[in-house]
Amino acid sequence: MFSTLLSVLAVGVAGASALFLPSGNFTFPTESGLSARGVQGPGSGTFNGFFWQNFVAGNFDVVFTNIAGGQFEVQWSGSGDFVVGQGFNPGSTSRVMNFNAAWGPNPASAAILSVYGWSTNPLVEYYINEDANNFNLGTANPGTTHKGTVFSDGSTYDIFTHTQVNQPSIQGTATFQQFLSVRQNKRTSGTVTIQNHINAWAALGMHLGTMNLQIMAVEGLSSSGQATVTI
Repeated sequence: MFSTLLSVLAVGVAGASALFLPSGNFTFPTESGLSARGVQGPGSGTFNGFFWQNFVAGNFDVVFTNIAGGQFEVQWSGSGDFVVGQGFNPGSTSRVMNFNAAWGPNPASAAILSVYGWSTNPLVEYYINEDANNFNLGTANPGTTHKGTVFSDGSTYDIFTHTQVNQPSIQGTATFQQFLSVRQNKRTSGTVTIQNHINAWAALGMHLGTMNLQIMAVEGLSSSGQATVTI
């Protein structure tokens, strides 16, 4: 399932003009004052200076709300995969991402919180995973290889790679590498020094190319829950 999860989530995230085409159902609440709060349908764009994306595949009901620039909320239930978040496009190798997140009211199964992004030339999908509920990026997908560790921002991260063959990507169907840093001491707030991970990956022969999107993302698989994230 992990291979399907990461592959499906990649479709159409190349930029603000891309459209996500969900097979599930979306429910948008009636809400006044949308100048301050924006309930966003499937797709991507900008909100108060921040890039956002909202992608759903499967039979999920998802409400993604841009509360402010740098703050969003997502509520979901059903089966399938989704990834939503706010951040930047293009990303930066030297960015320090400060974040604060809350799951609630009940922790969702199979949900993760990560810095998520892509590079091109070479085409790479990457995760710096900070928190997870009943889901481990490093062990969920057969064929994932443990490459080493890096200590950053108060914890050791396990570093993994995985090859996706003929799967959807920001450049269409392609074969590409996934770079994964998985934090051992899970957390819902703190600072992510992205350069530390990029340096560690490079030392292991894992090289990113030109930075594309880079967001703080909530991602889920066949579950229900709620999360609020500020970056």
